[in-house]
Amino acid sequence: MRALNLRRLAAVARKEFIHVVRDPRALGIAIVLPMIMLMIFGYALTLDLDRVPLAVWDQSRTPQSRELVRRFEGSRYFSVAARPGNYQEAEAAIEHGRVLMALVVPVDFGKQVASERPTQVQVLADGSDANTTTLALGYAETIVRTYSQEILLQKFQRLTGRAPALPLELRPRAWFNTDMESKVFIVPGLIAVIMMLITALLTSLTVAREWETGTMEQLISTPVRSSELILGKLAPYFVIGMVDMLLSVLAGRFLFDVPIRGSLLLLFTVSAIYLVGALSLGILISTKAKTQLLASQAAFVATFLPAFLLSGFMFDIGNMPKALQVVTYFIPARYFVTILRSLYLKGAGLAQLWPECLLMVAFGALMLLLAIHSFKKRLD
Repeated sequence: MRALNLRRLAAVARKEFIHVVRDPRALGIAIVLPMIMLMIFGYALTLDLDRVPLAVWDQSRTPQSRELVRRFEGSRYFSVAARPGNYQEAEAAIEHGRVLMALVVPVDFGKQVASERPTQVQVLADGSDANTTTLALGYAETIVRTYSQEILLQKFQRLTGRAPALPLELRPRAWFNTDMESKVFIVPGLIAVIMMLITALLTSLTVAREWETGTMEQLISTPVRSSELILGKLAPYFVIGMVDMLLSVLAGRFLFDVPIRGSLLLLFTVSAIYLVGALSLGILISTKAKTQLLASQAAFVATFLPAFLLSGFMFDIGNMPKALQVVTYFIPARYFVTILRSLYLKGAGLAQLWPECLLMVAFGALMLLLAIHSFKKRLD
């Protein structure tokens, strides 16, 4: 392979950069859209369950039942939104979406608790959203179990005159995300998904635009080789992608308060490799598409959907069917999401992340070679 002519490469890059600057839509996609997506998804996507709307039907109206209700009201996981007077009202509140759950305290609850006899409370739940309902039921069960344990401890202390020593005590300690905030987990993965979509979408229009506007014939007639043309077109979008990456990191740090515990140098080095692969994928799509519309649609399907669904960003890969787990190994965003989360949350270094980094290098090199080879076929 002959050496690149840097002068011709710089000329192509300058031409593409001028086109981007003169096109406000391209600049909007390149700079504004990633920030908008990061803020929308960053604030909207959350795995935290807070203030679940709850309906309470307290038929007992005794100190014991009021204490149980108070524990639900005092929990950050529930918010009493309705107080029905019968089953029909409780069911209607769930059916119309005013509440997610309804707590039903029986009439004899206070009497049974006071006489230290077993009793029950009922929880009605909207099972439409299975994940949310499962979490909410778990929190409700914890509140009721804690209240029940305290009643037993009080009984034991009253009978023996001393507090019991529990045979087993759980002392949980969460590493890497001590406050258990989902945004610390979501934002790094979100950056990987957005960068894949935006960069591939930008470059997917470049070659297709040349064919649509009729300027490709002029480029073919010049001595510029396909490798110089591809690299020249990638150069301005690579700079824009790195600016987007910097803005995303700053937004994650100062808007979402997500700290970076790992090396910034490693973060931006791997990001640069990832951007080369994503940009080259966009160029590859652009060389195969005849129109900008088709290229943009293909870029969306080839980047955003796999990165969002199969990278481990939102859904645990271990819970996927075996066939899909195999497919995820061919999704580069899977490795970038792992790298970003390890850098953000664990402060991992190259010694721990070298397999993912090596795969990122392979992805970038493969996409770049395929883009150059594919464009060379168009020139022939």
